[in-house]
Amino acid sequence: MPYDVVTFGEAMIRLSPPNFRRLEQARSLDVQVGGAELNTAVGLARLGRSSAWVSRLTNNPLGRLIANHAREAGVSTEHMIWTSDDRVGLYFLEFGATPRASSVLYDRKNAAIASVRPGMIPWAAICAGTKWFHVTGITPGLSASAAATTKEALQTAKEAGVQTSVDLNYRAKLWSQTDAGRCMQELMPWCDVLITTEEDLERVFGIHGKSYDEAAERAAHRFKLKIVAITVRDNPLVWRNRWTAIAWRDGQVLRTREYELEIVDRLGAGDSFAAGLIHGLLDGDLQKGLDWGVAASALKHTIPGDFNWVTPDEVQAVLKGGELRISR
Repeated sequence: MPYDVVTFGEAMIRLSPPNFRRLEQARSLDVQVGGAELNTAVGLARLGRSSAWVSRLTNNPLGRLIANHAREAGVSTEHMIWTSDDRVGLYFLEFGATPRASSVLYDRKNAAIASVRPGMIPWAAICAGTKWFHVTGITPGLSASAAATTKEALQTAKEAGVQTSVDLNYRAKLWSQTDAGRCMQELMPWCDVLITTEEDLERVFGIHGKSYDEAAERAAHRFKLKIVAITVRDNPLVWRNRWTAIAWRDGQVLRTREYELEIVDRLGAGDSFAAGLIHGLLDGDLQKGLDWGVAASALKHTIPGDFNWVTPDEVQAVLKGGELRISR
C-alpha cells in the first residue's frame, strides 16, 4: 500500500547500563531499539501519518525484536528484506553527567543492512503512491553497496514524483569527513530538503557562515535545495540544554520558539525534529513543520529510548505553552 512517508536505514539493539553505570560496571543492561530512519518513521506514525520503514534484517530473535518494536509503534515493515545471513547490529550507550559526557560504543560490523545492494529492494513499487521519502547520512556510511542503494532509492523516488529529505547525520565512527563529503555530495541532486546541524555542514561539506542563516543559504545555493533546516543546540550541562531550529527557503529564514530542556534521553531527538518537519511539509506548511519539529523533539528529550512516544495533542499543548503542573 502507498504511505505518507517511507524511510530507509539501519536499526540496532540498544543496550544501556542502568543508574549511570559505566559499561565496565554493568551487571544488567536495558534493552531498547533505535535507528535514525526508524525513529523518524515512528515519530511520523505518532503524529498520525502512515509510515513504512525499509531495511534488511537477519531473521533471528534480535531481528524480529526490532521489527516487532517498529510495528508496535505503528510503522509498517511490509517491505523488509529478511536474510538468514549476517547479523543484527548493537550499540551500547553509557549515560554520563557533567563533566562526563554520555558515550556510544558500536558493535555493528557485518550487520545485514551493510550488505544491501542495488536491485535488492523494489523501490519503484514502494514509491508508487508514496508522498515522501527520507534517509540519513548514516545509511550510505555503512558500506559502498549501502551508499549505492541509497542513491538508487533517492533517484527512484524523484522519478516517481516523491518529495525527498536527507538528514546529514555525520557519524565520525562510521567514516571520514572526506569520504562522507564525497558521497553525500553525490546524493544532493535528488534531495529536496536537507536537515542538518551547523557542525555537520562544515564537517561534511566544508560549508560555514557567520550565522546559521548564512550557512543554510550557502548549502541551499550550492546544491540547489528547496529547503535547508538547521537544528540549534546550546548545551551548558549534559542534562540541561536549550533547543531550537531555523529553516531557509527561497531566500527567507523561518524561526521558532527556543525550549529549555531537562533531558532524560536525547537520542532520537534529531529524528523527532525530522518527523515534525516532514509532518508540516506534508501539509504544505514549512512554519508548521518547524514549530512541530522543535516541539516534538523537545518532548523526545524527556522520554527514555530512541522512539518518541508522544501524541499530537501533547505537541500542541507544548506549542501553546502548556504548564508543568502534574496532569491528573
